[in-house]
Amino acid sequence: MNNPYHQSLTLIGMPGAGKSTIGLLLAKHLAKDFVDTDLLIQLEHRKTLQDILHEQGYLALREHEEKILLNIHHSNHIIATGGSAVYSAKAMQHLKKFGPVIFLDVTIQELEQRLHNFSTRGIASAAGQTFAEIYAERRPLYLRYADIVIDCSGKNQEQLVDEVICQEAEDFAAAQDA
Repeated sequence: MNNPYHQSLTLIGMPGAGKSTIGLLLAKHLAKDFVDTDLLIQLEHRKTLQDILHEQGYLALREHEEKILLNIHHSNHIIATGGSAVYSAKAMQHLKKFGPVIFLDVTIQELEQRLHNFSTRGIASAAGQTFAEIYAERRPLYLRYADIVIDCSGKNQEQLVDEVICQEAEDFAAAQDA
């Protein structure tokens, strides 16, 4: 992908980080298509993520997510992934072929304030696992796969969109100079 207008941007992060919201705004600002992989899973299975979790368990949901991610072949898209996308190294490497992976890094305190539907949100986690435990388990994975990390602390949606656009442009320019 040597043209920034054709590359995709993949957003990763915890549930409640704003991947879908920021993703839609980025798509508008950058004239790219938008895809939300959680919606693709729900459409394929004709069930909510929470129903899939309840009926099949969290490991099945992660398998469904990996399958959806590996079937994405989109250039010029903003891709909002589910929070558990980073459990699949194969899927993350696949997504990197289409452009940079951007981690929307939100503190645990801010996420807990945003999420009021933890038990019904369809978060792929082991039974009894707390949100703090999920955060501690996933954050190192987000950092491992991220090409760009956006610190979301104290920033509104427009500031975050601007920062992603600036960081992505700097990342692209650096790659061209390399």
